Amino acid sequence: MEFGFEDVSVVMGAYNEEAAIGSVLSAIEAATDGQAEVVVVDSSTDRTAEIARDHGARVVEQEPQGYGVAVEAALKAGTRRVRITTDCDDTYPMDRIPEFLDLINEGYDVVSGDRLYRGARTMPRLNRYGNHAFAALASVLAGQRLHDVTTGMRAYRADVVESIEWTENTGLSAELLIRPAMRGYAVREVPIDYDERLGETTLDPFVGGYEIARSIVEVCLDERR
Repeated sequence: MEFGFEDVSVVMGAYNEEAAIGSVLSAIEAATDGQAEVVVVDSSTDRTAEIARDHGARVVEQEPQGYGVAVEAALKAGTRRVRITTDCDDTYPMDRIPEFLDLINEGYDVVSGDRLYRGARTMPRLNRYGNHAFAALASVLAGQRLHDVTTGMRAYRADVVESIEWTENTGLSAELLIRPAMRGYAVREVPIDYDERLGETTLDPFVGGYEIARSIVEVCLDERR
């Protein structure tokens, strides 16, 4: 069975993204002809939730508990058979959603946007080097080449999301690729452009980097067991 935009949930976690979320939601609407379900799990203290509702998104409010908790909640709150994750900071190309859906229709279980293939020059240098290191670490431990394990833009068949028990918080983005890849799901990484974020990041690169590296090791070892 072939999926259309009416089968798509675009989901995201948000924390104080009022500078960018309107632009992101407008781009999603344009890319999906306004047919996709949009879910925002929000922990903000600014106008993010209000702006999201004004754009027709379903907002799920929760206390701040970290990136992974919000994204996992967003994935599970989606009700349609294809779940597409993105971030609210306007860094990801929403006009690629139709291509991601086409690849799901070709038989892939997970389609992952590879920001590093084209250089990700707008990404801070420390983050860029760190993301290359995360991919290298995951590739060695998983026993297969993975190019960008921390990207926030992916498409999943809903049964993949619902069949795996997710355990990570800061490192969830890596877990969301590593577990399906190591379990033999059909995974496709595709190069995407990556724009400079709107608004300020709240993630400490050193603390966050340590947590992501730790989670990559733990997830890979858990899957090997």
